[in-house]
Amino acid sequence: MAQKEERMASIRKRNGKWRVQVRRANCKSITKTFTLKKYAERWARDMEQKLDRQELRIDHQEATLRDLVNRYLIEVVPLKRSNESEGIVLQSFLKEKFVDLSIYKINAEHFAKYRDRRLKIVKPATFVRQIGILQHLYNTAIKEWGFEFKNPVKSIRKPIIRNKRNRRLTDTECQQIVGGNYSHQLLRSIIELALETGMRRGELLRIQRDHIKDQTLLIPYAKNGESRIIPLTKRARQILDHASLPFPVSANGLRLAWQRLRMRFSIKDLHFHDLRHEAISRFFEKGLSVAEVALISGHKDVRMLFRYTHLKAEDIVGKIN
Repeated sequence: MAQKEERMASIRKRNGKWRVQVRRANCKSITKTFTLKKYAERWARDMEQKLDRQELRIDHQEATLRDLVNRYLIEVVPLKRSNESEGIVLQSFLKEKFVDLSIYKINAEHFAKYRDRRLKIVKPATFVRQIGILQHLYNTAIKEWGFEFKNPVKSIRKPIIRNKRNRRLTDTECQQIVGGNYSHQLLRSIIELALETGMRRGELLRIQRDHIKDQTLLIPYAKNGESRIIPLTKRARQILDHASLPFPVSANGLRLAWQRLRMRFSIKDLHFHDLRHEAISRFFEKGLSVAEVALISGHKDVRMLFRYTHLKAEDIVGKIN
């Protein structure tokens, strides 16, 4: 009975979402929010089971990779802004057979074979992001948990990423995802705001009411770890004025809604991130300078913006003659 009092989970509905808090005596509570109650209950059960296993104090010499992943899920992932997506990646990784081997028997060959299997399913950029989570897991185990081994993930060859996408929206596609998207007002607002600001998906989902001041918006957490303040168009300000902030949808929920929207209109090869590319391209078409666009987009290396300008030699002929 005393053990139950030391560890328990509470599930409460707040602002249309289900908030779970798992508490254990003498430890920091772990909290996560879900759109559906069944997912909240499932996560609470999983967390309590993982806490039970952690309390067994597994000897370092007997630990498996599964033990490391579970501890990382408990202690590290909840503290990250990308906790939801990282949790999904790690839960999927736990289906791999070699996770139940001793951590001292796992080497680079295991992860090289894992890489080859994953690259048949996901794109190189996706794999690099996912393997980065596992590399950080090993680094954490070495630096903070007292394990003594080499990081096998660090040794494997990473695939080459070819990210030179130049996907632009057609007029028809723009009309479909914005003008024709009447059934999902929330998604429509997020899409239109992405096109007006060039913000990343995570930045959009973290907007708070107090981040807005007149015609500017504070982005406190960006991909490069720095904050920035961006100017707002009149339309962007209108969207924010009428929106429920932060937007009541998770990153995964937005991803699924975007997929359904694309399928509804049979739009091929259009990523949500392409909306950022479209927005930045439009800024240049409006005549903004590279420095002005960099202030909005948050690019620290302005050379990254050159691919958005779509400049051709023919466009410059008139300027030099």
